[in-house]
Amino acid sequence: MNRSLALLAALLLLGGCQNLTHKSPDGTPPVEDESQASTPAKPEVYGSFSREALFALLSAELAGQRNRFDIALGNYVQQANATQDPGVAERAFRIAEYLGAEQAALDTALIWARNAPENLDAQRAAAVQLARAGRYDESMAYMEKVLQGQGDTHFDFLALSAVETDAETRNGLMQSFDRLLAKYPDNSQLVFGKAVLLQQDGQTEEALTLLEGIPANDEEIAPILLRARLLQSLDRGKEALPLLQKGIKQHPDDKRLRLTYARMLVEQDQLEEAKSEFSSLVQQFPDDDDLRYSLALVCMEAEAWEEAQIYLEELVERGSHVDAAHFNLGQAYEKQGNNESALIEYALVGPGNEYLPAQVRQVEILLQSGRANEVENRLTKAREAQPDYAIQLYLIEAESLSKRQQPERAWNVIQQALEQFPDDLNLLYTRAMLAEKRNDLAQLEKDLRFIIEREPENAMALNALGYTLADRTTRYDEAKKLVEQAHQLNPNDPAILDSLGWVNYRMGNLSEAERLLRQALQNFPDHEVAAHLGEVLWAQGKQIEARKVWADALEKQPDSAILRDTLQRLTGSGTL
Repeated sequence: MNRSLALLAALLLLGGCQNLTHKSPDGTPPVEDESQASTPAKPEVYGSFSREALFALLSAELAGQRNRFDIALGNYVQQANATQDPGVAERAFRIAEYLGAEQAALDTALIWARNAPENLDAQRAAAVQLARAGRYDESMAYMEKVLQGQGDTHFDFLALSAVETDAETRNGLMQSFDRLLAKYPDNSQLVFGKAVLLQQDGQTEEALTLLEGIPANDEEIAPILLRARLLQSLDRGKEALPLLQKGIKQHPDDKRLRLTYARMLVEQDQLEEAKSEFSSLVQQFPDDDDLRYSLALVCMEAEAWEEAQIYLEELVERGSHVDAAHFNLGQAYEKQGNNESALIEYALVGPGNEYLPAQVRQVEILLQSGRANEVENRLTKAREAQPDYAIQLYLIEAESLSKRQQPERAWNVIQQALEQFPDDLNLLYTRAMLAEKRNDLAQLEKDLRFIIEREPENAMALNALGYTLADRTTRYDEAKKLVEQAHQLNPNDPAILDSLGWVNYRMGNLSEAERLLRQALQNFPDHEVAAHLGEVLWAQGKQIEARKVWADALEKQPDSAILRDTLQRLTGSGTL
């Protein structure tokens, strides 16, 4: 970064360090006293600086102009310590802060503050640096000096800087806030800082009460934003809207207030109002493409496809959020039934967050249209163009074919992928799942055991093997051990709870099976879990309840093969 340090401190050198040159009382240049010319010598001093100090400071300036900031900082820190001069210390602090040299910034800020006790900027700098270093008691002492001098404080920063500290430190900081609030109960900056600390501690109600009990100055925007966030976190977002509206009337040009208001309108599902607010923001800040992208997304949410297209095409023209814009244009065209245009847009998405979702959408469109051959051609070209995504592209192709009941084509894709990446665990897991559909349990077990050998804590592989052994074999003890291992790793995973319930059912532990399957269904209302729970209830003679569980699941997923098979097997009919 080619920024001259001289620009950062010209005023300091011309003002704070004016005593670098020595003048006689009448202002004329100093003249050496000839009578003392032969006296052995004390070091020459120019004002309050020795020759060596002056040389070091000038060398620092020259080093800064040549982008040797390390030399500049080293010389200034050395001279700040040696001279204790507030001007030199401030200069050293500014350079350290600019370079992100935390320890040097702390040390020089403290020298500056000690030697310029009336300078509020110095006291504030020391307070902030101490807070960054986790020395909160000392920081509060310096900040109180700023408060006494009626300067702008950073109590909010002190609170935010304590987020990652231990509970004891945070409690100590809270006590410091309380001590100062007892002295200055109406100080809005203190109130705001404590509210921030309360929020970070999860005391949302208390933080909101504090802000509402001692209202912040109407000119202060940060407390308005904090109150709005607190209301939102308490599921009282509707109450935040009038608060933000009032703030916008007072500060019509403040971007933060209006953006927060627009986002809350989206969260309150007031999409037309949100569109209007985002549109005004884009007009007010026409070069802010983040706002333009947000407006496009709100239009998408409101299903205003053509309006969304306008803003998305603008983003592409402006070269901003290009891949995201192409992806959303693809979705907009797809929603309007224009699949060919959608395919074009998805194909224009480059590497990044939207790349794989765009590939998935292309595959889905082509398979739905019966154009499976095009899928293979497109993904082959994609793997050649983006080899870093090759494994994910193989998985997309195989899983899409499997979902379309084309297991043999999916199997061939995975086999081809494993020739290229023989030890990839994701490919091996997918092959194991395809092997189960082909009734090749030996291949399934081989692949899953390979994965478990490589990753003994792979809960997904442990669960898959355990469930399959329980469902498709009589190796129940072995199955239960595997699923219990998975359960220890992820005790709240509904898929694992389902497997554990099914293992217990197969072993005849019906009450335990029912308990686990009810828990799984509550956490994850899935048709396969419902099929299992219904079967366990049926086996216990609770046929009415079993039918109700199945009926609820069929209402949500009427095409569920596992539900139909379970009904056919237990009731003799595929329908209720």
